[in-house]
Amino acid sequence: MQCSAQFLLSALSPAQFPQEDAPEIAFLGRSNVGKSSLLNALVGAKAAKVSSTPGRTRAINFFLIADARRAPQAVFADLPGYGYAKVAKSVSAGWQDFIDPYLATRQALALCVCLVDAKTPPQASDRQLLDWLRAAGREFIVVATKIDRLSGNERTRSLVALKRALDVDALLPVSAKTSYGVKELWERIETAAAEAAIG
Repeated sequence: MQCSAQFLLSALSPAQFPQEDAPEIAFLGRSNVGKSSLLNALVGAKAAKVSSTPGRTRAINFFLIADARRAPQAVFADLPGYGYAKVAKSVSAGWQDFIDPYLATRQALALCVCLVDAKTPPQASDRQLLDWLRAAGREFIVVATKIDRLSGNERTRSLVALKRALDVDALLPVSAKTSYGVKELWERIETAAAEAAIG
């Protein structure tokens, strides 16, 4: 699916957040979960930079997503990855100054897309994120990335283990490489954006 993805800005504080002119979809996940690759698969273009070094995203990067066939337009918010030990503590310590306020108070935030690695055992940090979003009353969907790297039986076992550990009823398996599940994820995003626009 091809659409327009225009980089808006990078924000390191709430004062730098863009105006709330369109529903926002936040992408969250551990470093190296494949967040940039999935963003690029969704928009059909290289909007987000894919790095071989985890933890490169240090700010919230905002992208305006528009397509004549899609209504309404939306903004994608690419949040810094968490759980990467080599990110300097002085850097990650400041993340709560703008990430927590964004997730807690941003009125335009319509959906949080929480990415987990399908080929990695469930992580405590992923469960902590979901518990935080539940407490904040945020709508979220859990997406299991890199599903193409697992065989059928491995995929089944991984999804069952993730659902149990994360206490969720459903997971959406996706692959940025093969586009498996990308259409279904777009449908969830469009529904959330449309409901936020109506509201």
